[in-house]
Amino acid sequence: MKLKMLGVVAGGLLVSGVGAYAHHSFAGTYLEDAPPVTVEGTLKEFLLRNPHSFVQVEDPKLKDDKGNPVRWSIEWGAAGQLAQQGVGRESLKVGDHVVVVGSPGRNAEDHRLRMRSIKRPSDGWCYGCTQGQTFN
Repeated sequence: MKLKMLGVVAGGLLVSGVGAYAHHSFAGTYLEDAPPVTVEGTLKEFLLRNPHSFVQVEDPKLKDDKGNPVRWSIEWGAAGQLAQQGVGRESLKVGDHVVVVGSPGRNAEDHRLRMRSIKRPSDGWCYGCTQGQTFN
């Protein structure tokens, strides 16, 4: 009986671990090894939150089937992680012109990216840039 119960507990732990891994696996949602995608446009939304922050960027060069600019959903780190790296609620404002580089989503029709870097050309602010890198 104890052996059977041990098997049930071990199986339950194994299954719960798979779910946690799947939730935190960006490889399940994004093509991390694919060439990065660059999106340039207007910041429409900035959600700084846990467990993942997001920005929404409207790209005027890319249109949907109705002729409207495509809006990209770009996943970023947790609010706490970003705060440690100097990113706060005042770092970006809706209406900012930004350039985002990220890993593309597995489904191209979703217009999703996992953030690698974001730049604001107006003042040179940049997250995810290498030290000494400038942006014009």
